[in-house]
Amino acid sequence: MVDCAMTESKPDAGSGTGQDAADKAAPSPAAPADLAGLRVPHDRTGANPDTRPDERPDEGYDIRIARDGTWFYHGSPIGRLPLVKLFSTVLRRDDSGDYWLITPAERGRIRVDDAPFVAVEMRREGQGQDQALSFRTNLDQWVTAGAEHPIRVALDPESGEPSPYIHVRGEIGRGLEARLNRPVFYELADIALAADGDVGGEGPAGVWSQGLFFALERDHGEKGT
Repeated sequence: MVDCAMTESKPDAGSGTGQDAADKAAPSPAAPADLAGLRVPHDRTGANPDTRPDERPDEGYDIRIARDGTWFYHGSPIGRLPLVKLFSTVLRRDDSGDYWLITPAERGRIRVDDAPFVAVEMRREGQGQDQALSFRTNLDQWVTAGAEHPIRVALDPESGEPSPYIHVRGEIGRGLEARLNRPVFYELADIALAADGDVGGEGPAGVWSQGLFFALERDHGEKGT
């Protein structure tokens, strides 16, 4: 049986940066047109990743991606979705788990509360082991679960709450992921439970996509990042 108990800092819904309603209610702050406008002083005495791409200037950007996928600049949400989409194309993650915005000229570390993207919609094509499950992120990118985009479920070692993710891009294991929001995970769990009943409940509950099986039950002790 799949444990579907989850907590959220705020609801996830629809496309955009994760809080479209708030953007409409209040004007968003002026956002820079390029990375140079984001630069803030960075403490170079801190630990820098051993795997940084090159010797470009190492700066810090006052940007945070909240757990619901909202991008914040100087503590205020960025309401310009095209700008967020543009910045997301230069987002990278290093071996230590830190996130960076990197261009040919500049690079800067940013903060990510959980995963940089949120899966807000699921599409199912086919049935059983031949089905394909595709997910749309809050930045309107579609990825189909499979060898290049595996699904994983991490469990909080203290609460036991599941956090489901799908790999979006980069090297699997240290690339960029999307966290499945609650409605999408419930929809995925429904598919798993239906399949579980067909086979008599043997083995871990999970789903098939592009010929691969992804378990939705994991051992306790692993926590998503």
